[in-house]
Amino acid sequence: MSIQLVTFDLDNTLWDVDQVIVRAESKMRHWMKTHVPESLEYYSQEFLPGLRQQVMSENPEKRFDLTFMRLEILFEVMQLCGQPEKIAKRNANQAFNIFFEARNQVNFFSGAIAMLEALQDKYIIYALTNGNADIEKTGLQKYMQGAISAADVSASKPNPQIFQRVSEITDVPPENSVHIGDNLVDDIEGAANANFLSIWVNLKAETPKTGGATPNKIVEHLSEIPEAIISLDQPIQS
Repeated sequence: MSIQLVTFDLDNTLWDVDQVIVRAESKMRHWMKTHVPESLEYYSQEFLPGLRQQVMSENPEKRFDLTFMRLEILFEVMQLCGQPEKIAKRNANQAFNIFFEARNQVNFFSGAIAMLEALQDKYIIYALTNGNADIEKTGLQKYMQGAISAADVSASKPNPQIFQRVSEITDVPPENSVHIGDNLVDDIEGAANANFLSIWVNLKAETPKTGGATPNKIVEHLSEIPEAIISLDQPIQS
C-alpha cells in the first residue's frame, strides 16, 4: 500500500465553521441594515424557512450548491421589498459578496498550517467539502492541488460521488487514498463508501457512536496527521 492522495474536509476539520458563519452573517446583516434596511424584515426567522423551501423546490438540482441557494434567497428577499429585478439582483450580489468575503476569513485550528506544510511535498492534496469555502480565498491553495465541493458533483458526502470525482481527476485509486475529516457520517462513512482509507479528526476527544463506519486512524490534534498517514503506509507484517 502506498498513500498518494490525501483529501481533507474543511469546515470543522481545519477551522470552526460556526464561528465563521456567525461572523459572516453579522457582517452581511450590517451591510443590509445600512444599504437596504427594509430587507431585514424578510431576512428573518419568520420568512427564511419558507424562502429556503421555495428556492429548493424551484431548483432541486441546485440544492447542494450553497452559494446558489444563498444568492437566490437574498434575491427573493430583495424582491419582497418591492425592488425591480435588476436592482434586487445587484443588492443580492452585493450582500452575498460581503458574506462570502467574511466566510473565507477563517481562523485555522492549532497545528493546521504546519501539518499541511509537512504534507504538501509528499502527497497530492485535495479538499472535499459539502460547503462553499474557497481554497484560494482561505489561503489553502498553496498547499492543495484543488478542491471539489458538493455543488460540483450535485451530491454531498457521504455519497461516494465526490470521492469518485477526485479519484478520476488525480488518477489515484481509492486504495492509495486517505480522507481526513471530523464528521463520522459525512467523512468517515463517506470514505468507506468510496473505499478510501480514513482518519477521524476528533478534536473534542468524543467517544464514537457504535454502528457507524470505523476510521482507520483517529487523531485528537492536527499535528498527529502526518504520522497517522505514515502508519497507514506501513506494510502488513506476515
